[in-house]
Amino acid sequence: MLNKTTISFLKSLSRNNNRDWFEAHRAQYLEAKTDFENFVTALIETLSKTEPRYKNLEAKKCIFRIYRDVRFSKDKSPYKTHLAAYFNPAAKQQEQAGLYIHISPGGSFIGGGRFMPDAAALRKIRQEIDYNTDQFKKILSDKNFKKQFKELENYKLKKAPRDYPKDHPHIELLKYTGFIVSKPLTDDAVTGKQLLKEINTAFVAMKPLLDFLNRAVD
Repeated sequence: MLNKTTISFLKSLSRNNNRDWFEAHRAQYLEAKTDFENFVTALIETLSKTEPRYKNLEAKKCIFRIYRDVRFSKDKSPYKTHLAAYFNPAAKQQEQAGLYIHISPGGSFIGGGRFMPDAAALRKIRQEIDYNTDQFKKILSDKNFKKQFKELENYKLKKAPRDYPKDHPHIELLKYTGFIVSKPLTDDAVTGKQLLKEINTAFVAMKPLLDFLNRAVD
């Protein structure tokens, strides 16, 4: 679980997203940062029991920086008001499907999958779905998967992708451009004793999807 002080810091940061306030409260930030790093380290140990390739991950390489890149954004707020980490064998690299943890007061969630893969990867994933449709449908209809996530989020084309006829029997599955699932976490869950267990349960349910997506592009 995470400390309640970590959630409190994020709440305060969202109301005071400026450098002067942040520097005046750097001690609280460092406390929250350490708390999150310790949690991520514990989570890596838990997840690696299901996915041995996670065993050598380092928490610091999975965690995203709190500093925002404002170069191309109208919003010049210098800091993110959430803490986040991404888990796959390549740490934060997005080339593989993995697990994402997002901690934000009132908006925390568990996510996972492959978000908007590039054209080459998307072509391979669609081909895998076309060749192994029954397996893909079985993953999405699994009772544990549906209990945790219900269905894939709606990142889809309105029309059939150009490589497939519009009357393809599985065209709705082939329209996906992102393969993402998510589940909200309450603030009580984030600071509760069952947080590691809850995330791991969700990870076990999503792992067949992650394996399918990664196999398609490996």
